[in-house]
Amino acid sequence: MQQAITLFSLNTIIKECLDKQLSPTYWVIAEIGELREAVRGHAYLDLVEKTDGEIRAKMRGNIWAYTYQAIKNKFQGTTGQPLKSGMNILALVNVQFHELYGISLVIKDIDPNFTLGERARKRQEVIDRLKSESLIDLNRQFVLPAVSQKIAIISSVTAAGYGDFINQLDQNHHGYKVHYQLYQAAMQGKSAAAEITAAIQQIETASPAFDLLVLIRGGGAQTDFDCFDEYELAKAIANAALPVVTGIGHERDESIADLVAHTQLKTPTAVASFILSGFREFEENLQHKLISIERFVQSRIKQESEGIMDKTHLLKNLFQSKVNEKTLFLDRLSQQSMRAALHKVEKDKIKVDNNQKYLHKATQSCTIKAHDKLNQLEKNLNRLNPDYLLSRGYTKTEKDGMPIQFLSLQEGDELVTFSQKRKITSIIKKLEQK
Repeated sequence: MQQAITLFSLNTIIKECLDKQLSPTYWVIAEIGELREAVRGHAYLDLVEKTDGEIRAKMRGNIWAYTYQAIKNKFQGTTGQPLKSGMNILALVNVQFHELYGISLVIKDIDPNFTLGERARKRQEVIDRLKSESLIDLNRQFVLPAVSQKIAIISSVTAAGYGDFINQLDQNHHGYKVHYQLYQAAMQGKSAAAEITAAIQQIETASPAFDLLVLIRGGGAQTDFDCFDEYELAKAIANAALPVVTGIGHERDESIADLVAHTQLKTPTAVASFILSGFREFEENLQHKLISIERFVQSRIKQESEGIMDKTHLLKNLFQSKVNEKTLFLDRLSQQSMRAALHKVEKDKIKVDNNQKYLHKATQSCTIKAHDKLNQLEKNLNRLNPDYLLSRGYTKTEKDGMPIQFLSLQEGDELVTFSQKRKITSIIKKLEQK
């Protein structure tokens, strides 16, 4: 059996072998899986290699503070962005093995030109894929509305260019009214493309529908616009159900989002000017058409006026002759009507006088008959008056205020009898049935 050694001794052997067998440095291509900056200025990284999204290799790395400051400044100055997770880098590394902490890579330098080249390669791959799927010109099939009054805006409310865009629309000196609605989305970072894509889907299902979809963002570092080069976002813009206008204020030529959009402009304010120019062009076309219509109408009015004047004179003479003829006829009818009316009035007056005399006689006769009838009714009412009956010697008897003919009586009940001048109270001693 081989003689046993300590773990420290084994690690020392490994370290010596690596120091002897490995070159002092290697240029390594890897992706930054995670980057952490220490308080003292050092940087600690996880370097990974992926195939189809799966990690096939991984190793710890570190950059000491002095070297890290130099690498960071050079990288950001060349690429316009800081080192961050997800980047592919070409790093000059030294393999280091420590008896306690194990194997790691000490990064001596990072080539920023490699990272720029990787970004350009990925960008071209996306463009080639969009072309092969016939998506590059798909959104340009739409015809821009003559006047875009209902606009959906995808931006961040805090984006540099959003406020300028809104101010330019609201404060245009022509007084054009533009109705717009903001759909909030991140304009940079890992989640930006997904949020913008989700906003496009939300806009397409909005009711009432919009005329135009606007994607705007102000200026920034070149790499802040990486999200606008992602395939899924470009596909969503190409397949959008509305014409898409981009105003992404970046310094480089154009993003892939610009390539697939219906219309691309450099800045948000340029998009606002573009929209307002549609209003202005529409208004100018209307003014030209109004002038043409006005001139045509004036010419036609003049032409028709001359014809009307001639016809007016002819009609005036014809009507005047006809009016004179009808005036004479009406005068004759008026006189005849007047005589007939006077005759009718006289006949009706005699008839009214006769009717009045007959009515007077009939009224007197009816009055006398009614008076006699009222006297007879008065006599009848007097005969029905209880006082009249009592005055003739009759009496009425009650029990508890009720006539006795409607009551059941018993011996011992108290009765009250009324005559014309007396009230008599009595007790029933005996009852006999008839």
